[in-house]
Amino acid sequence: MDLFGFDGAILRLRDQAQADIAPQFAQIDRIAEHNTQKVLAAFQKHRVAEHMFAGTTGYGYDDQGRDVLERIYASIFHTEDAVVRIQFVNGTHAITCALFGNLRPGDVLCYVTGEPYDTIQSVIGIVGNEAGNMKQYGIEYRQVEMLENGLPDEAAVAEAVKDPRVKIAMIQRSRGYSTRESLSVAAIGSLCEKIHAANPDCIIMVDNCYGEFVEELEPTDVGADLVVGSLIKNPGGGLAPTGGYIAGRHDLVEAAAARLTVPGIGKECGSTLGNNRLLFQGLFFAPHVVAQALKTAVFCARVMELLGYQTEPASTAVRHDIIQRISFGAPEPLKAFIRGIQFGSPVDSFVTPEPWNMPGYDCPVIMAAGAFIQGASIELSCDAPMREPYLAYLQGGLTYESGKTGILLAVSEILAYQNKQG
Repeated sequence: MDLFGFDGAILRLRDQAQADIAPQFAQIDRIAEHNTQKVLAAFQKHRVAEHMFAGTTGYGYDDQGRDVLERIYASIFHTEDAVVRIQFVNGTHAITCALFGNLRPGDVLCYVTGEPYDTIQSVIGIVGNEAGNMKQYGIEYRQVEMLENGLPDEAAVAEAVKDPRVKIAMIQRSRGYSTRESLSVAAIGSLCEKIHAANPDCIIMVDNCYGEFVEELEPTDVGADLVVGSLIKNPGGGLAPTGGYIAGRHDLVEAAAARLTVPGIGKECGSTLGNNRLLFQGLFFAPHVVAQALKTAVFCARVMELLGYQTEPASTAVRHDIIQRISFGAPEPLKAFIRGIQFGSPVDSFVTPEPWNMPGYDCPVIMAAGAFIQGASIELSCDAPMREPYLAYLQGGLTYESGKTGILLAVSEILAYQNKQG
């Protein structure tokens, strides 16, 4: 039963889109089953028990649940170690700890996938002059541009990292606000091979945000030394209230943990304040929730294609992260779409989004984010920098059914705007 009053044209659009994308859904379900088994096997290997859900306060010494959860993350990512903490305020914070923990004055950080995501630029010192950025610490920054086809320039990367001062080669898996494609794990693996061949001592670090559990393999399965991400994106499963993770080689994780806390303490402290159960349960749900977000993205792509809009990835494409880009070409239809996503949210559905000067961005951003967890990108959300060519970036959807409804409400807003224009 339709409780939102969608007209017949929108319902026919829904039915056509769902019929068209059935093959993509079957593939998403297969990957979700594999990753669910991977997570379940890790839980069983490390003998998760109910008493581990109790949290600690104060210093957080001897938090067995926290320590076991970190071993589970290391098992899932096939790494030597991991640090998983609610003390990370976002993915940018986790990335920054990993970078500062493993870079020293005179070292070079090289982004090998072009310009980094907006919020990292102020950390590096590419934009602004924020207190404590890498430039002020004498850490040099370089970047290698992507090829015109959207893939890494492997030859240029290999040449760039030959300099022994290049300490970290950074790979951003997702597109951020750029127009390039997100990277597959296979593409990351090929890049890792070229980097290690050119400079065996270079640390390969991957910003894994939005990519966890989208494929059967993760970047650390194909040569990455570190992966970093946010718990209010994929691996938190919609339950983690905050936090981030770093997984990889033991010495690199320890160095990052020393930056999160202090040298000499590292991972030994960090209370969990009663959140262990949410972090365990969210991780257990994560492969399924990621599949729901992917189905929402594929449905969105097909609906918008049927309406004549350009989408990337296309509805038939193989997915490498949960982000769906839609090109509107003008500000008003973009804002109408964002409004509709907000109206389809379970929280703050009555709020009308407007562009605002969001910290860390160089232009106003409009965002639909009616989430149970503030800023949780695994929940249905959509944001867009208000600049040409007016691209919207949709992500998340805790359930496909609710995500689909949000998309249809967004379509309703676009059609209402078009009707007003005559």
